[in-house]
Amino acid sequence: MNLFNIIKNEQKYWLVDQVKRDSVVKGEYKDQLEQLLPEWKQENVDYLSLVIDESFHNWLVSKGFHQVSTTVEYKRKLSALPEINNEIRWHSLSEGWIGDADYGNLYDRCSSGSANKSSQAKDQFLLSLESELGVEWRNHCFYFTKNEALIGICIPHIEMGTENEGRLFYFGVVPEWRKKGIGTEIHKIALRLLHQLEATYYIGSTDISNVHMAQIFKQNGCVLHDRKGQYRIAQTP
Repeated sequence: MNLFNIIKNEQKYWLVDQVKRDSVVKGEYKDQLEQLLPEWKQENVDYLSLVIDESFHNWLVSKGFHQVSTTVEYKRKLSALPEINNEIRWHSLSEGWIGDADYGNLYDRCSSGSANKSSQAKDQFLLSLESELGVEWRNHCFYFTKNEALIGICIPHIEMGTENEGRLFYFGVVPEWRKKGIGTEIHKIALRLLHQLEATYYIGSTDISNVHMAQIFKQNGCVLHDRKGQYRIAQTP
């Protein structure tokens, strides 16, 4: 039984996310991680990032992990979705109106000053899109405009190992459009885009300190679902 979703980015990093199952005891999760760690070390990948229930904290520290942050997850069924703001327009990167480099620059603007602690450098972000979303990654990359101004981006997809769990690989608003209700409006559109991908429910996560993003979740009908720790271990020199 697969108890973790794993995204591998060549020699740079592994992203490992716990799949919580009611029938599985803690020892089984530990056993799978015990098998995974030697493989990660042997392949000499820079670091491994792990998202898992914080009840594993002491055991993980004993294995060389350190806690980076705590994330909270919110959940919503993708039915009876809220009305969207008709003044906001959106396009996918695959439409060709802007290029990959422009999208990377827009991501840079959205991540600047953000409370999201998991933001990547622009070049790493662009490289990770194909490896984590597949060859059609541009179909998932959306950007938003209002009065012809670029205001934000979102990247909806179906979670690995599921058929109908909607996630946002990234969601952000440019600094000059923050605190104007734009994040809530873009998030409403993102929920509709997930529904178009045939997701039946949505899981959104953010750092526990990102009160503004948590408020967006609540305003759009999401309820607190789970809390996990984000841990990291790096190769020793």
